[in-house]
Amino acid sequence: MSDTTDGRSWQLRIADDIRTKIESGHLQPGDKLPGLPDLAQSYGVSLVTVRLALARLKQEGLVISQQGRGNFVRGRHRIRRFGIERYSRSVWGGEQARPLLEAEGGKQGRSIGQTTETDTAPAPAFVADRLPGISEGDTVHVRRRVTTIDGVINQSVDSYFSLETGARSAALLSGEGTGGHIARINAISPVLEIQEELSARMPTGPESSHLQIPEGTPVVEIIRTYHTQDGPLDVTKFVIRADMAAFDYRFPVPD
Repeated sequence: MSDTTDGRSWQLRIADDIRTKIESGHLQPGDKLPGLPDLAQSYGVSLVTVRLALARLKQEGLVISQQGRGNFVRGRHRIRRFGIERYSRSVWGGEQARPLLEAEGGKQGRSIGQTTETDTAPAPAFVADRLPGISEGDTVHVRRRVTTIDGVINQSVDSYFSLETGARSAALLSGEGTGGHIARINAISPVLEIQEELSARMPTGPESSHLQIPEGTPVVEIIRTYHTQDGPLDVTKFVIRADMAAFDYRFPVPD
């Protein structure tokens, strides 16, 4: 711990100290933290200060409380999301075609799960802004997925496409076939460009409940558009738990 010249509050100093122990591996996932009285005595602070420090670590997804048992270092289920590499044709269109997240997670030793359904819904404004010929409120298809990493929910993925696009492919509506969603869009019209717009925010109440997001944990929202030979055909909104993703982009410098 820092000396008395440290300008941080004690709750921040304690949280930073425990975080450092977790990130350095001194504290491993599943390790139980000392009880509140022991932590208060160790740092020379009140129980209230210790509770505030632990609350911060819980919000960061580093610590989890178990009723009647105490506080534990939380297991890390984060995977690296390779923004450009993940869309390689060899991944979803090769001889051993696989859905994007399944291929990406598998390379990192993670187990990926997914539930999915296709429905119709009024087009949200962000979809109408990106799909030609679609106005807000028009009926469109939406393919909703919730995915897991090692059994823990990490994101929701809602893909929107027009009724006309859906009529061109029964496989797109059913979700059948190899290579995942991008392969089925590509079968309708070759995918030429992929656009992703990223922003960070706090989750809504329904999102927190649906994705089982710990209190105080932010999400990363990505709006992805598949630009095909026939123009934009698919707009997808990802809501990703920020504590379960790391974004890795490497690309050549444009002229």
